[in-house]
Amino acid sequence: MSTNREFKNSVFATLFSDPKRLLSLYNAVSESQLPADTPITIATLDDVLFTDWRNDVAFVINDKIVILVEHQSSISGNMPLRLLIYVARVYEKLIDKDAIYKRKVLKIPKPDFIVLYNGAEKFPEEKTLRLSEAYEEMPEVLTGLGGSLELEVRVVNINEGNNEALVKKCEELYGYTNLVGKIRRHQEIGMDRDAAVTKAVKECIKEGILASFLKAHSSEVINMLTEEWNLERAIFVREQEAREEGIDIGREEGIDIGREEGIGIGRGRGREEGVSIIMLILRDIRDDVPIAEIAVRYQVSIDMVQEIRSAL
Repeated sequence: MSTNREFKNSVFATLFSDPKRLLSLYNAVSESQLPADTPITIATLDDVLFTDWRNDVAFVINDKIVILVEHQSSISGNMPLRLLIYVARVYEKLIDKDAIYKRKVLKIPKPDFIVLYNGAEKFPEEKTLRLSEAYEEMPEVLTGLGGSLELEVRVVNINEGNNEALVKKCEELYGYTNLVGKIRRHQEIGMDRDAAVTKAVKECIKEGILASFLKAHSSEVINMLTEEWNLERAIFVREQEAREEGIDIGREEGIDIGREEGIGIGRGRGREEGVSIIMLILRDIRDDVPIAEIAVRYQVSIDMVQEIRSAL
C-alpha cells in the first residue's frame, strides 16, 4: 500500500465547503425549503493518505440523510460504483464500528447521490445512472439468491441554459455556472486559457458574482481553474489524437501493448473499440481513479496506464 499524492481541491469543492452554501445547494437541487438553522455536518472524504479514492462534497442533514455530491466535466458510467465505495467509507466515519455487531438495528442516514455536470460536451438536462447497468449478464442457470443491490445517481446538467430555474435557486451555484460560462466564451473568441480564467474572475468580482468568495480566494481560484482547464484541454487533445492516429492502438489485427505481461488491450478488438478504451482510460485518469484499478478495469498493464498518464 503506497502513500497517496497530495490532492488539490477544485474550485467547486472549495466553494461548497461551507455548510450554509451546502444547505442552499441542497434546497435548490431537492426543491426543499429547509431553514437556515438546519444542522449540517461535513463528511467529505479527506483521509486519503493511503488511497486514491476521494469525493468532492459529502454532508449529513439533520443526521437523517447523507448527500454525496460530485462535480464532473465528463460523465463516467462507473460513477455509481465509485459512489458506492465512497458512501461505504463515509458510513465508516459516521458510525460506531462496534455497533454493527449488536442485535439491535443500527439506524443510519439515508444516502442520496448527485452529480452536477458542466462539461463542454452535449448532455441532457438530467439523467439517472444505475449500478445495476454495470452488472454482468446472468446466465439462465444462475438465478441468484433473491438479494439485490442498487445505487442510483442523479446527474444534473448545470451548464448555462440548462436547468436554469434550479441553478438560480442557489446563489453560489448560479455564480459558479456564470464563472465557467465566461471562461468558455472568452476561449471561444481566441483568448488563451490563462487570460480567459483571469479575465472571467475579474469580471465576476466587478459584477458582484461570487464577489466575496473570489476576493478572498482570487489567486487560489485562478490557479485551480487554470490547472483544471489545462487538464481538460490535455485530455481533449489526447482524445483527438486517439481518434486520428489510434496512438498505435486499435489496428485491425488488435492491440498488443502490454504483451510482455500477457495483457493486450485489444487482443481480438478492432480499431474503434481500441480507441474507445483509450478514451475511457483518459477519463478515469482525469477522475483520479487509481492506476491499478484502471489496469484491472480495462485489462491493460499498469505500465500502459502510466504511459498514457505521463503523456497528459
